[in-house]
Amino acid sequence: MNNIFQHNYNISKEDRERIHKHKAFLILFTGLSNSGKSTIANALELKLNGLNISTYTLDGDNIRLGISKDLTFSHKDRTENIRRIAEIGNLFINAGVVTLACFVSPYIKDRDNIKKIVGHDNYIEIFVSTSLDECERRDNKGLYKKARKGEIINMTGISAPYEIPISPDLEIDTVKESTDKSVNKIFKFLEKKLYG
Repeated sequence: MNNIFQHNYNISKEDRERIHKHKAFLILFTGLSNSGKSTIANALELKLNGLNISTYTLDGDNIRLGISKDLTFSHKDRTENIRRIAEIGNLFINAGVVTLACFVSPYIKDRDNIKKIVGHDNYIEIFVSTSLDECERRDNKGLYKKARKGEIINMTGISAPYEIPISPDLEIDTVKESTDKSVNKIFKFLEKKLYG
């Protein structure tokens, strides 16, 4: 790698943000499978899109079907998956796009690495704190049931840990809050950052 050098182009992130008329950053939605991460992100993206804010959503399942299809759910591969997401997210940020990333992302160290890659000022962490019991109740894919039978290994919350965020920017409880209420809460938090 000693013979690879970064080329810096004349158009910057700030130039692209001026064109888009808003700031760009990454919003990580973290929480257990079926906690509501993708549902909230989808609704938030619709709201942002309606306000002419350039967005893109990176979703855990979709990424696993493409760029990370070579990875398992081992600790090492989960870390690599999240690193890839951070690098992709950083490209979107530099393109002036608000990036919504929906990943279980169970390890604090991996979430900290996202923040390191995209930059502290470009990172917002939203903990979707739905309980394991509620996530299992919502499980229309049957993943938790399979994990409890031992048919799926390394299932976060069952046979693999989830490290609760220490100080997320926001916490969303999808049992107590509707999707609309959650989206409005998030948007209120983002508004100053978008236009500041």
